[in-house]
Amino acid sequence: MEAVVFVFSLLDCCALIFLSVYFIITLSDLECDYINARSCCSKLNKWVIPELIGHTIVTVLLLMSLHWFIFLLNLPVATWNIYRGSNCPC
Repeated sequence: MEAVVFVFSLLDCCALIFLSVYFIITLSDLECDYINARSCCSKLNKWVIPELIGHTIVTVLLLMSLHWFIFLLNLPVATWNIYRGSNCPC
């Protein structure tokens, strides 16, 4: 069970890092006026919920598998993602 949790966590973290890089590249394109603000928002808004779900799943799996230290490291980021997702005006 531990190996499955850590492999899934690794793959999920890789996906979350990819999403972070995608966000940075898209915001950089907005800054350089390659895309307009509406296009930037539509590109980024569709990835907010999958990011929220991915990070929450990993945090819950770590809690269920009793990896307390890693869970406590992930808890502030998961809390921030939930706060950000719940206060979205969309």
